[in-house]
Amino acid sequence: MNLLVDPVLTLEGGGKVSLPQLFSEMAQGRVRGFSALRPHQRPAWHMFLVQLAALSLWASRHREIPISADQWTAALRQLTPDHEDDAPWQVVVADTKKPAFLQPPVPEGLAWSRVPTPDFLDMLITARNHDVKQSIARRAAPEDWIYALVSLQTCEGFGGRGNYGIARMNGGASSRPLLGLAPARRQADLSIDPSAWWARDVVCLLEARAKDQAVKIGTPGGHSLLWCLDWPEGKQLELRDLDPWFIEVCRRVRVSDCDGRLSAQRSTSKAARIDAKAFKGNTGDPWAPVHKGEGKSLTLSGDFNYSRLCSLLFSGDWQKPTLARPRSDEKGDMLLVAEAFARGNSKTEGFKSRVVPVPGAIVSNFAAQTVGALADVQMDEIKKFDKSLGYAIALLAAGGEREDVDQGHFGRALSARKRFDATADVLFFPSLWRRVATLNASAKERESAKITFLRNLWHATEAEFTAAMASVPCACVLRPRAEVRARRAFRNRVWKEFPSLFGTESRNEVN
Repeated sequence: MNLLVDPVLTLEGGGKVSLPQLFSEMAQGRVRGFSALRPHQRPAWHMFLVQLAALSLWASRHREIPISADQWTAALRQLTPDHEDDAPWQVVVADTKKPAFLQPPVPEGLAWSRVPTPDFLDMLITARNHDVKQSIARRAAPEDWIYALVSLQTCEGFGGRGNYGIARMNGGASSRPLLGLAPARRQADLSIDPSAWWARDVVCLLEARAKDQAVKIGTPGGHSLLWCLDWPEGKQLELRDLDPWFIEVCRRVRVSDCDGRLSAQRSTSKAARIDAKAFKGNTGDPWAPVHKGEGKSLTLSGDFNYSRLCSLLFSGDWQKPTLARPRSDEKGDMLLVAEAFARGNSKTEGFKSRVVPVPGAIVSNFAAQTVGALADVQMDEIKKFDKSLGYAIALLAAGGEREDVDQGHFGRALSARKRFDATADVLFFPSLWRRVATLNASAKERESAKITFLRNLWHATEAEFTAAMASVPCACVLRPRAEVRARRAFRNRVWKEFPSLFGTESRNEVN
């Protein structure tokens, strides 16, 4: 099973290809997906393919993406000139002193544990066994092992003593985030074209290095495919000796073939493969946001909601990664892709993925201060509706007595406020793009875009308040008065903040 020769990767729609054939097909825009790729493996697989293609093209002095599979084979082999037997591209290599695909050579005397299936190998801490069952892929194909190896070796965190994580994350309990732009198939279509996304990112990396715009971490031309290097016990690699686009391995793993059935073994190490703890994940990863003040890469907790994305994109607190910045010639519709595992100390909140359509008219102004300013305005508007909703429900729970409202009563509003925030999250970016598009329009058009957003927020909060009226506990004798006071407080607070939402008649009613 030589990835450079054997067709082991199944494409969506049918057909199997080798790795060079895959790059050839992607260069021609023919790859629409990978049938055996699990959803949580997509970011790792995309980043791996982009890094590998960019490394091979730069090493072979290609500055444009070739179409020929033979050219790709030659370019990939140039990354492993010391291995005429293609060992680094073989899924199974019996001699453990040689590398295999994403499997470094290992020293003698290690203690090994058996890995029966690829899903048991693949980032176990991120897959809740009651949600995605572990060790069930009993009839796994070679490509299942390939995807699991890529996911494990390029995205895994700390997994207990001797099981260290990758360098491209801020500590072992963090995650490797992906934040980037991808060409859209058509406007408002959330599906990603893997061929166009891959080609765009490869070109961006090559152009950045050619213009000397890449992050100055590592040494261009340094070690790149780290599974080709010997891994003596306790020996660590230094970032300064690695190519900035290096593809790492964080675990000792070896896949074996017994009568046509694959399995694996894994072992521990006395130290992480790369001495990068002090870098806090700031390794020049072209998909990783880095906090400017703290100098560390993003650790995702929770979701990629509108608040987090606005912070990453517009706050100025984060250095946007190379591949999340539009090129000067990109004018068409794009997709903002944000994916990562939400992790913590020995826990996981699961795989998080958010895809936001970005209209072509907005792409060129994506980093403009005016966009960030409007995003802040919208977040403030959401906050005001949220506070009005929360207080009204708390007042209802307090029997309509303002003096009695306390934190316990506000707790009754948490579920309603959470549902409202989820609705606001759906509305946020389409409204933001509409309001950005009217910045140079008439005052009437700008006001119309604003009122549309506010009216949608009003309907959402009113629906949540109405639902709460029937579910929030309140003494029967006090409920009629409490409901009247709560509704009046709700509408008055919203009216005070946004009087343009209500006509004169409606204002008279709430008084």
